[in-house]
Amino acid sequence: MPVLAGDGPLALRRTRSTGPEARVTVVGAMSAPLGGDRIGFEATAGPGAWLRIGSAAATIALPGRSAEPAHYEVRLTVGEGATLCWLPEPLISAHGSDLRMTTRVELAPTARLVLREEQVLGRTGEPPGRLTSRLTVHHAGRPLLDQELAYGPGVPGWDGGAVLGGHRAVGQLLVVDPGFDDRPADPRSLAETAVLTPLSGPAALVSAVAPDALHLRRLFDDAALTHGLMLTC
Repeated sequence: MPVLAGDGPLALRRTRSTGPEARVTVVGAMSAPLGGDRIGFEATAGPGAWLRIGSAAATIALPGRSAEPAHYEVRLTVGEGATLCWLPEPLISAHGSDLRMTTRVELAPTARLVLREEQVLGRTGEPPGRLTSRLTVHHAGRPLLDQELAYGPGVPGWDGGAVLGGHRAVGQLLVVDPGFDDRPADPRSLAETAVLTPLSGPAALVSAVAPDALHLRRLFDDAALTHGLMLTC
């Protein structure tokens, strides 16, 4: 790992690995993101590399002194024959916060990716803040997935039956693997509130909502175990 650098609210630590991959843990060095903050995170897995990135704890979006929204941008690049596992702990949208989260991924044709996003709307017993999250993934220079979700005050219908239906945890597990070219995933319902969708790319996407973070993680873990979606991580 030639470069590992961070400052401000994000401290980066290389952690022990039980396999051939390099592991990095993101540690929150201070409260963030707060209103008005602009935070960026960038990771590159070069050709043939195997990199797993996680976080030490949940990220909590909080209100700040500024009325401006906070911005958190993640950029991930995965080279030929490389594997990147992006597996942070949940993002919690606290009452009064306003966060714009963007994740952009660029994948080489033979790259592999496991990406998990988990969002919890409000801490225990409180309503959520406002959260806008966009995920854009390009594979071999072509769009693979581009979606934006928004929740909280001022967002029409976010808690209705067509979106969350009263649930407070939402997320997705995206797996991109050249092996899906020969063995594409079958579309199926995984549970009452989770579904597996094959993507042209080659990729598979698990989307789920749940009453809380614990149930959401169990849905993803069950999907990964049953359908072999996280063998590379």
